[in-house]
Amino acid sequence: MAYACKSRHTLTKQRNMEGESTRQLKVAKELQRDMAEIIRSKGMAMFGGALVSVSGVKVSPDLSVAKIYVSIFPSDKAESVMNILEENSRALRGELGNRVGRQLRIVPEIAFFRDDSLDYVEHIEELLKK
Repeated sequence: MAYACKSRHTLTKQRNMEGESTRQLKVAKELQRDMAEIIRSKGMAMFGGALVSVSGVKVSPDLSVAKIYVSIFPSDKAESVMNILEENSRALRGELGNRVGRQLRIVPEIAFFRDDSLDYVEHIEELLKK
């Protein structure tokens, strides 16, 4: 019985506040680092002069889907950059597979989402100035 309690405690301990396991967090961190490097290597020219950075990655519990959150500056180019990312998601996933293929059994499907937290901060600052 003591062994069952110990493993339940270990499982609970490995979960963070959002319910992600330690493995999910490690994979997400690695994917964020690698995807940021891939996007940086493409350069601003690919994105019409916009600065694109990977602000976060969330990975599903089975590690088959990765939601990649990107910040785009200037924000008025966000729509076109998101379209470019979606059109090239297959090639980007392939490059990601070349980088993480030895660490992961399956390269997760990727979906891009816009992180608009910078716009929100800017909006709050404008409201505080009034």
